[in-house]
Amino acid sequence: MIELENVSFSYGGAEILSDVSLSLRPGSFHFLTGPSGAGKTTLLKLCYAALTPTQGTVRAFEAETATMDRDTLALTRRRVGVVHQDCQFLDHLTLSDNINLPLTVAGLEGDYAQNLADLMNWVGLRDQADQFPPSLSGGERQRAALARAVIMSPDVVLADEPTGNVDWEMSQRLVKLLVELNKMGKAILVCTHDLNLIRAAKALAPTRVLRLKGGKLISAGADL
Repeated sequence: MIELENVSFSYGGAEILSDVSLSLRPGSFHFLTGPSGAGKTTLLKLCYAALTPTQGTVRAFEAETATMDRDTLALTRRRVGVVHQDCQFLDHLTLSDNINLPLTVAGLEGDYAQNLADLMNWVGLRDQADQFPPSLSGGERQRAALARAVIMSPDVVLADEPTGNVDWEMSQRLVKLLVELNKMGKAILVCTHDLNLIRAAKALAPTRVLRLKGGKLISAGADL
C-alpha cells in the first residue's frame, strides 16, 4: 500500500535519511526505533506525503506521491490515519466533535455516522464524548487521537510515539487497540523508543522491528 524505494531526504544541506526502502503491505505491523533525531518522524511524513523525498520514490496505493495533484493527494491521505506525537485538538470543540473532525472537513459525516459512536465506545471514551480537550488526561487524549486517526477507516495507520505521555497500563491498552486494527487487515507503523511496548505487541501479533541509525534503515535484532 505504501512503498519507499531508495529514498533519501535532506534538510538544510544535512542528509537525514539515506537510501531507505520500506514496504507497508496489508496486515503488516512494523515498529520503527532509533535515537532522537534519527529521522523517525521524517520517515512517517514521507509515508503520508507531508514531505517529498530528495531522492528515490514514495508510492501510496500504487501512485507516486511526488506527482499527485491536490485532489489525488487529499483522497490518498484519507486512506492513511496518522496519530501525531503532540495530539493537538481544538479546545472549543467537544471530544466527539474533535474525533469527528476529519469527516466534517471532508463532508462525509453521513457516510460514516455510525463510526463515531462505535469508536468512542471502542477506545473507552463514550462517557467523555461531551467533554472538552483541556479536561482530558494524557491517556484519554492519546486514545482520542487514535480514534480520530481511524474515523475514516484508513488502510494504513501511522503512529508517532503514541504512548510517550501515558503510563504503562494505558500503553498496553493502546497497543491492544493497534493490534485489533492490524487484525482487520490494516498496515501499522509505530515509531517508538519503548522496547517494553514492542515486547508487549510481539506477544499479541507478528511484528517487524526496524531501526534508523545514521540515516539508514536496518532490521533490529529478534530478541528485544
